Amino acid sequence: MVYNIVISSNDYYLEVLMRYSKQREEILKIVSEAEDHPTAMMVYDRVKKIMPHVSLGTVYRNLNVLATEGVISKIPMKDGYDRFDKTTNNHNHLYCEKCGKIIDIDSCFTNEELRKLEEKTGFKITNCNFKINGICAKCAKERKE
Repeated sequence: MVYNIVISSNDYYLEVLMRYSKQREEILKIVSEAEDHPTAMMVYDRVKKIMPHVSLGTVYRNLNVLATEGVISKIPMKDGYDRFDKTTNNHNHLYCEKCGKIIDIDSCFTNEELRKLEEKTGFKITNCNFKINGICAKCAKERKE
């Protein structure tokens, strides 16, 4: 059976046609409420507290379905542990190389700049996001102490 699930995230509604499952609903809720761009393992640990019998495979599958459907974003990481983001619009990230913290930032390119880049390169831009690596304020402070 297929249901229309209306998902509220970041002050807009997205209607997605997918099979309903309590596990998927809980996984989405956890990612939507997260402030830390969790890994699949972090989501699994949080879901496990509410649904002790959920498997890690179920969490991975549902995160990937939600990302493929555009309900959440998947942030590929160099270490192989993808992060998941409730924000699906074009935006970028600051990434702390020491503690792994990820901070959302607005796009650094205007639509006009992207259009000019397309004209210059002949490249059709469909999405613009990037990750800026560095050290967060907390880790920088700890480094000085």
